[in-house]
Amino acid sequence: MAPRADIEVGHDGIALITLINPPMNALHPNLLDNLFECLARAQANNNVKAIVLTGANTAFSAGFDIPTFVKVQNEPAVKAPDPNDDINALIENGKKPTVAAIFGPALGGGLELAMACNARICTSNSQLGLPELSLGILPGFGGTQRLPRLVGIQAALKAMLTSAPMKAAAALKTGLVDVMVDSKDQLIPTARQLALQLAQGSSPRRFSLQLADKLPSNLDEARMICSMAQQQAVKIQPNLEHPSLCVDAVLAGVEGGATRGLAKEKEVFNYCVQTEVGKALVHVFLAKGATKKVHGVTDVGLAPRPMRLVAVLGGGLMGSGIATALVLAGVQVLLKEVSQQFLDGGLGRIRSNVQSMVKRGKLTQEKADQVLGRVKGVLDLNDFGKADMVIEAVIEDIPLKQKIFQELEVVCSEECVLSSNTSTINILTCAAKMKQPNRIVGAHFFSPAHVMPLLEIVRTPQTPPQVVLDCIGMGLLIKKTPVVVGNCTGFAVNRVFFPYTMAALMLLDMGQDPYTLDKVISSEFGMPMGPIRLSDLVGGDIGLHVGSNMVKAFPDRVYQSAMVSMMNEAKRLGEKTGKGYYKFDEKRKAHPDPELMPFLEASRKAANLPPLKLSNEALIEFIFFPVVNEGCRVCDEGIVEKPSDLDIATILSMGFPSYRGGLIHWADTYGATYIAKRLKQFARMVPQHAGFFTPCEYLTRCALASAKLSSPPPKSKASL
Repeated sequence: MAPRADIEVGHDGIALITLINPPMNALHPNLLDNLFECLARAQANNNVKAIVLTGANTAFSAGFDIPTFVKVQNEPAVKAPDPNDDINALIENGKKPTVAAIFGPALGGGLELAMACNARICTSNSQLGLPELSLGILPGFGGTQRLPRLVGIQAALKAMLTSAPMKAAAALKTGLVDVMVDSKDQLIPTARQLALQLAQGSSPRRFSLQLADKLPSNLDEARMICSMAQQQAVKIQPNLEHPSLCVDAVLAGVEGGATRGLAKEKEVFNYCVQTEVGKALVHVFLAKGATKKVHGVTDVGLAPRPMRLVAVLGGGLMGSGIATALVLAGVQVLLKEVSQQFLDGGLGRIRSNVQSMVKRGKLTQEKADQVLGRVKGVLDLNDFGKADMVIEAVIEDIPLKQKIFQELEVVCSEECVLSSNTSTINILTCAAKMKQPNRIVGAHFFSPAHVMPLLEIVRTPQTPPQVVLDCIGMGLLIKKTPVVVGNCTGFAVNRVFFPYTMAALMLLDMGQDPYTLDKVISSEFGMPMGPIRLSDLVGGDIGLHVGSNMVKAFPDRVYQSAMVSMMNEAKRLGEKTGKGYYKFDEKRKAHPDPELMPFLEASRKAANLPPLKLSNEALIEFIFFPVVNEGCRVCDEGIVEKPSDLDIATILSMGFPSYRGGLIHWADTYGATYIAKRLKQFARMVPQHAGFFTPCEYLTRCALASAKLSSPPPKSKASL
């Protein structure tokens, strides 16, 4: 169905204009052109008294068409539409008054169209907001000027800078909408009545850009509010400029009037669309939606089977987190443990997770009680025959996992999905004693499982498409972003990031200060924390275990620092023991530890590497280019279906900065040729560990062809 706007003139003289572009009525340029035609026809029709603007099906409009942004960003001939001078001007200032009838989401450009109307009415389930900053841009259809005039400058800045939508009740309270109705059935009749009242003059017609009663009367006050908003934005996201530019546009309108404000908005909008941050965040938006589209799984006519009852084996931190995510989504859960003591602990952790949401105002106590009523603790497998899915979340012990799946195969139904939450063990190793090993699939959550948004679905070549699809459906049900990956040591995320800590340890062994390194990687590059601080968070014992798995799997390209074993022997395991690379106070706040120096000196002596002093940019390259290299191998081996899946996986698991677009997208901003060249230079600096840096065939192939890592050329025997 082509994007369009339809017009229907009723006997009451109301022209109903409907935005149509399923599923969310995105504002495609064709729809906007058609909308202008409908508006012009309505304004010119003598039988029309007023206009109601609404959306088809379940939404008003979720905003501008994002794929069109990609064309604007990559094709110089394609320009971003500017509806302010024609569409919004006609909506707001035409002879016939306009009313926006909002159902469901009115976001971004959709809300900006609605704010141009002379009145707004919404249903109680509507969501209204300007989330453009989450895409690296800012409202470009007049939102920076109309929203402050409708709700006040502080509320408007909060809405734009957080990208958080308002619920209908809040929108009514702030003045963003004029009327709220309970149901969709009431929406259009009430909107038509309000439109007639505007046409007859019995209700005042408001022109958003002319409003001033909610703007500060004192310009110094407005400047102070905007300055504080910019300072807060910089504090939260220090590496981003577009939030501050959004504030500049708001202030320009307050200081110089709406016309000047719209001009400033247009200027900074067009600038932001073409920045690397804008391109990266638009890429992330599209790539995130694409993870649930898997060739041979989601395109073969299958439907995910319902997940009514899921059994979780293991009530530790991971198992209880998984169970929490399930019950919050309305799924019944069986939580199995080996003893009553362990079971009580697991159930207690679930209660604690849910009650923390009550304390934060995310749940009412009544709702929390309903959620907790969905979990049942058990000490046996008697009820597992009713389960639609089983998620094993016990300790990383191969014989134990093999025994569990051997038993599950017997007690569970043929349709039940059997999955393991292992983070390191080959899925087929877990299934070694099963009669039907093709039944097993990986469901790898990240800790804390009820909070972290990524779910790695690990399939083998024998995993049935239906099982993979069921896991995707389960992930979406519990509000996770599912990424389907192949079966190998570390799967996608843990495998790709094993060079991250190893490169950091190599730098420490070459004289780099650990705390300076962490500051560069976190503050300058944008990771949540540096690799050394991350090691303390994960735990030195876990790092030793995972690292040993990587050494066994990839012996040709690892770096083994004596630091790891020495820290384990000294019981400096990080947060859990109060000391690691950092020392931790009673609130678990990390501080540099002078007592680390003897360990550093001993490790450097054992490594016998040449001292190395690098610029901050070179430190970032030394840390991340080996990660990119391993990411290229993962793409080449088909561990991820498409490079953009790896982008999303690295963002949602390791906290790779979303404004850099994910690992592979970020690497493409440097280019394969440059990355391969730098890796070779690093290899020459430490020839005894050259294998750690040697460019892989995929990276080499892209470098030779000057191709993007996200769009590699066909395989060949090329070598650089």
